Formats: sequence, C-alpha cells, structure tokens
Amino acid sequence: MAETLHPDAIAAISTGNHGAPYDVLGVHKLDDKQITIRVFRPTAKELYLVNETLKKPKKIAMERVNEHGFYTVTLKGHIEKCKYSLLEINYQDKDYTFQDPYSFPLTITEFDLYLHAEGRNWEIYDKLGAHLIDIDGVKGVRFAVWAPNARRVSVIGDFNNWDGRVHPMQPNGESGVWELFIPQVAIGTKYKYELKSHHEGYTAEKIDPYGFYAERRPATASIVVDINDYDWNDTKWMEKRTEDDPLEKAIVIYECHLGSWRRKSGNEWLTYRELADSLVPYVKDMGYTHLELMPVAEHPFDGSWGYQVTGYYAPTSRFGTPQDFMYFVDKCHEADIGVIVDWVPAHFPKDGHALSYFDGTHLYSHEDARKGEHPDWGTYIFNYGRNEVRNFLIANALFWLKKYHIDGLRVDAVSSMVYLNFSREDGEWIPNEYGGNENLEAVQFLRETNIVIHEQCRGAITIAEESTAWAMVSRPTYLGGLGFTFKWNMGWMHDTLAYIKKDPVYRKWEHHKLTFSMVYAYTENFVLSLSHDEVVHLKGSMMEKMPGDWWQKFAQVRLLFGYQYTHPGKKLHFMGAEIGQWSEWSEEGELDWNLMELPTHQALNRWVKDLNHLYISEPALYEVDYNPEGFRWIDANDSDNSTFSYIRYAKDKDNFMVAVLNFTPVPRIHRIGVPKAGFYEELLNSDAEIYGGGNVGNMGGLHSNDVPAHGFDDSLNLSIPPLGIVILKYQKKD
Repeated sequence: MAETLHPDAIAAISTGNHGAPYDVLGVHKLDDKQITIRVFRPTAKELYLVNETLKKPKKIAMERVNEHGFYTVTLKGHIEKCKYSLLEINYQDKDYTFQDPYSFPLTITEFDLYLHAEGRNWEIYDKLGAHLIDIDGVKGVRFAVWAPNARRVSVIGDFNNWDGRVHPMQPNGESGVWELFIPQVAIGTKYKYELKSHHEGYTAEKIDPYGFYAERRPATASIVVDINDYDWNDTKWMEKRTEDDPLEKAIVIYECHLGSWRRKSGNEWLTYRELADSLVPYVKDMGYTHLELMPVAEHPFDGSWGYQVTGYYAPTSRFGTPQDFMYFVDKCHEADIGVIVDWVPAHFPKDGHALSYFDGTHLYSHEDARKGEHPDWGTYIFNYGRNEVRNFLIANALFWLKKYHIDGLRVDAVSSMVYLNFSREDGEWIPNEYGGNENLEAVQFLRETNIVIHEQCRGAITIAEESTAWAMVSRPTYLGGLGFTFKWNMGWMHDTLAYIKKDPVYRKWEHHKLTFSMVYAYTENFVLSLSHDEVVHLKGSMMEKMPGDWWQKFAQVRLLFGYQYTHPGKKLHFMGAEIGQWSEWSEEGELDWNLMELPTHQALNRWVKDLNHLYISEPALYEVDYNPEGFRWIDANDSDNSTFSYIRYAKDKDNFMVAVLNFTPVPRIHRIGVPKAGFYEELLNSDAEIYGGGNVGNMGGLHSNDVPAHGFDDSLNLSIPPLGIVILKYQKKD
C-alpha cells in the first residue's frame, strides 16, 4: 500500500507550520500488515532507516518526498514491534546516526497536567522545562512548555541549527503544554522555543520559563543542565532548621549584592565559589547570622540589581553554574549562616525573549494595562488569578527552598501587589468586585504561597517588604493575615533616619519619632532594616546622612546601630554600612574597601562586629522580640536632653539588659531607675576608644543605689557619652 499522506500535511511539516507533528511524523499504521515511517530532516542529503527489529539490523534507504527534506519509507510489520534508528548522510558527506524523537511517547502524565491546570502542581519544575531522562534505554532531554495560545511550538538550539522546522513539539491533550523528547541532547546544549501564535501571526523565540540555566547576558538562550547531581554537605544545618522557632532566634542579616561586594582585578565579578571562599568567612567573622542576597535569578540588565527577572528558575550565570551556587549555599550552611534570597513575584520585565507576550497573548500578565502594567517600573504585573501563573510562582518559591536549600525568601514590593491603585491616579485602575482597591487575587496568592512554604519547608522563613499599614502581614492566614514570618519595619526606618538626620539641637522637637515605634512594635513580626534602598538614588550613604563633623558622623552611625540592635525586632544591614562607606552604593564596582586602611573605619567595623557578637550571645536582645514582656521604657520622655533609656528582657526575667542613648554631642550624668539592686556590667560603650570614641563611660560598670527613680526602688547614676549608647547587663547575685 502506497503512502497516502495529504500533501498539505507534508507542506505544513516542511515549512514549520504543523501544530501536531505526532499526527504526521514517526511510525504510522497503513493497514494490518504495513507501517510507514516519516522523518523530516532538511540537513540530510540521504537518509536511511536502520531496522533494529531484525536479528541483523538492516539499513533501508528512505524516499525523499520533497526538496525540503521530508522522507518516508513503508515496511511490513506492526507498530508495537517497530524499533529503529536513523542514519543521515549530510551535505558535508558526514554520517550521523540518531534516534527519531517522534518514535517516543509523551511522558508527562494526565494527573500532572490536571494539577498544573488547577494551579497546585508544586513540583511542576520537575515536569516543565528541559529534563535529562531515559526512555527505554535511550538518553536525551524532554522539553516541555506551557503555551496554550500557540499554534506551533518548536525546540531550537545548537543541535538543529536553530531551525524551527526540525523539532516541532506535540501538544499534550488540551492542557496547553507542548512536549518533545529529543534523544542525544546533552548537558550544556543551548536552546529556546520558537512559537507561532494563533493571534495575528505572532512569532517569537523565547527562553524556557522553567529553564535552570542561561547564557550570560547579553546572550539569552537557555542551557540544558542537571541540577540534581550536587552532593550536599548541610544535613546537620537543614535538620536543625526545622527545630528552631525563628521568632525566638537571633537573626541579624547582611544584605548583599553579589556583583559589587568585591571585584577582581579588571573590575571582574567574583564567582559563586570565590564568594564562598571570601564572603562567607567575612560574614561569619563579623557575627551576622544570615546573608540576604539581592535577586540571584537570571536578569538581563545589571542596573536592575536583579529585580527585573527573566529566568525565575535559573541562578544568574554572571557568577557561575547552578552547581557553583549550590556550593556557595552549602558553604554558608557549613558556617552556620542562613541564606535568604530576594524573590520578585510582583512583576516581570517586557524583554521580548522572556515571559512578555509569551505565546502571542498576555499569558503571564493582564491584557488591560490598568491591571497588567506597573507605571513606575515599565514592567508587567503577574495575573495571580490564572491558575497556571500562580502555579509557576508558588512552585518557583518552593524550587529555591528545596533545590537550592535556601532558608528564606524576602518578597519584594508586596505593597504593589496587594493594592490595585498602587502608584496610580483615579481612572488608572480597576476596582475589585466589591469596589475596593485591594487586589484580592494577589492577596490570595500570597496567603497560599506562605501556607505551602510553611507546610513543605519547615523552618524556612518569608519576609515581606511592605511599606503601608496593611494589617496582619506577618500573622497566620487562619487569623486573616498574609502568613509571612516577618515584615520589614519601614516606619521605624523612616522615622529613625528622619530623626538622626536632624541637627542635634533640633532633635528635642522630634523626640516622638523614636518613641512612636513602640506604639505599634507588636502589631507585626518586624525586621529593622537599613537596606540598599536607603543608600541609592541620591539618598546618601549612612555616613552622609549624619550631621556634624567627621567625629560626630562616626559617633552617630555607631549610635544608630546601637539603637537598632537594642530595639525589639530582627536586624538587617546593607553591605558597606559596617565599614562606613561614604559614597552611595553602585552596582558598577566594589565597595570602597580601601577605607579599611583608616583607623576610624577600622574602629567602626569593630563596633559592628562586637554589636553582632553581643546580640547573638544575649537572649535578652532577641528572645522576646514580639511580646511586650520583652521591653520596658525606663525614660521615654527626656526630650530636652534627647536621651532614651529602656530595658530588654529575656524569657528569664532575671536576664535583662539596660540601654541608655544620648543623641546630643554633650556628655551627661544621668540617673535612671533599674528593676533590681546590684551590679550592672557595661558590656558595650560606643564611645570607647577602640571604637573611635573619647572613653566617656562607667569604668566597666557600676552598682545601683537605693535611690528611687522612674518608678523603680533602685537606680544607676550613669555617665552617658556624647552621641553615644551604653549597654549594661544586670549581674545576678551568687
């Protein structure tokens, strides 16, 4: 029986316009006794089928049907018994043997596709994307991509000369997922998806949304990689993490941009492995408990700092491979340092090679710009109401926590997600179904994300950057909260910096800015953050924010940090603050490490180091951060002298510390009440000579007097240094 395939089908395959190649290519039954095998191979001058069903494999010449490279052959036999390979003789007269991709079945199950369509396939990254698999002893890569509005999707890459006609993918049912197993594709292969849409003839070459690795910018192709072959050494860390309550732990975070912490000669980036050997020991020595990395997911533009992501599942190739990044995380854990990664589910860039207008439609975003575009950032907003988009993001959060052993996610720009009118004027936004400005779909997405993370990754934390008065951001979802572990305390940061930038002579009129934070301190689980956002865009560095002369600037930075560390809440510093960086941060070069040659900067660095080590060693400073029992004012009302004094308690009420702060350049003798009679050891004094101060202090500590003050029966008559803080600890009697 002769081949009966319609010429239009042959033409559609030959021109790269067929949307269901399994209907044409591969093995097909002609009748009860004959089968036909069809192959499209434009690079072949001759093509042979090697019939491996026979005891002695037989080479059979295939007929070239057209000039484009469509080949066919008819054999006697049955489909289920047919096993063959193909031998191509190309136009360079070279032989190449390969397996026919269209002889292999689709492997993603209906159940996986059902869960994906429901938005609840939490390990969809093990299905979509490029995966090294073995089918019947044949090794290759299964490619799969969600593109429901495409009429044809092809895998293009090094292996087919980037020709979209060669490897068209097969739609898997009605799921919108396209799939193809290509034998012999290996690790390191570059690839993209070529899509032709049903809409307006749109055609594009797109990177893999689930790609695990990408070319270094400005190149954009995805790269096949095996991310399951790293041998982790952090079992002890991961097990301990599940046992700890993060709310009662000491958490002091070093926020870092990997590309500009340090550079090599020639202003070249350090690799992940080089950072593991230099950054990790530095952070450990300084006493920080966690590293927070500005987004490491792949991004095309250095100046976005990683916040405009194109490869959500790929650590940026700027600094190495996925295994290199795993090594970095592993070394952090071996040093007992947790790793937090900034995660950006709020928006994505319009770069044409990525998620933007993916299949000829606004697949990942909203079509209406009033819901789908950020006016400030020129980016698209994810459509949180679409199940597959929500699945893409939640699975991505789990991906970093599971595959890379990340310990927490700091979620960027939460305010822009939960408000429909964020940065929009009237008429530029669409109210929700109840007429309000809350983005109900985004709220539900955030709640679901936090629920799933805390169920599946015990001990992992989530941190919200949320700058409004949205209630219960860090409260459980069953109480109506968003479910985050922590929230950045933007109010504390703004008020504190506004206060400390004032000339000391005017601070008494702004006294409430430092006391107000305790009014709302227990409404959320706060992180006190002095982040990268405060040292860019002409805001000035921490040093530059301080009024006064050189000495006063250093003294006030020490005072600021001392206040931060003794105030309830976890802590965060952006890199450079600990060395007294004078210039604003720039991603184009490394920090000004040459400053560490100066004694004043060395002294500041020692102050931060000693603060960190004191903080992590004293439960009174972290154990009861989110309960009023952990804090008590001694004197919150001394506005004329701009002094503040308060107590921090551990769970054990006999374990407490006293902090006294002076925000004027005048040394003071000040009596404060204390809750117990006895000796109070001066653990830290920001005016000590080793920190660059003038040694105004209390000679290492002092005994209380039975003189009532501030509602206590006993008191201390303290020397408080100018622009300084003293931290004292009550010593229990034997």
